[in-house]
Amino acid sequence: MLTRIVIVDDHPVVHDGVAAQLQRYPDMVVVGHAGTGAEAVTVCAAERPDVVLLDLRLPDCLAADVVPAVHRASPDCRILLFTAFPEHAAVAPTLAAGACGILVKHAGSKTIRDAIRSVVRTGTFRTGAPASSTAPVTAREYDVLRLVAAGHTNPEIGTELNLSVNTVKTYLRTVMHKLGARNRVQLIANARGQGLL
Repeated sequence: MLTRIVIVDDHPVVHDGVAAQLQRYPDMVVVGHAGTGAEAVTVCAAERPDVVLLDLRLPDCLAADVVPAVHRASPDCRILLFTAFPEHAAVAPTLAAGACGILVKHAGSKTIRDAIRSVVRTGTFRTGAPASSTAPVTAREYDVLRLVAAGHTNPEIGTELNLSVNTVKTYLRTVMHKLGARNRVQLIANARGQGLL
């Protein structure tokens, strides 16, 4: 069976390098490439890939938001997070959003091949490394943080995450404390400074 792959990464050298490595395996073909989350949705809707290699950090949106959008566009595809930052706080929320596993970008071609085959065969890929073990915020705190950064109010965040407004406020206070921020503007600036957004 031929596995159809879409690579979502805003660095052409990454796409070209991975595509070149996968060319040596006759059971795999790269059918598309996207440099942004919006392009990923369009390409996946058109190509209906089996596997999507998704970069954690895209120029237009967060990977945790791309996963459900891609699944709506191409329900049968499986998304493998492809990142140079396996300890990033965004990893856990992206996996929780429906990504099947995490693959580090410095992996060799055989590891990439095996990861893709594992995702196709079992629906998952695990390296055994603990995801986000050093992340400064929890997955739920990160969900609140990214919605704050998108300009949502506390009631809107509560609706989106199915939380009470008081619970949202508690998460927000905790995140502000952890990131040393006194208000939303400072919180977003500090989160960006730490590479969380």
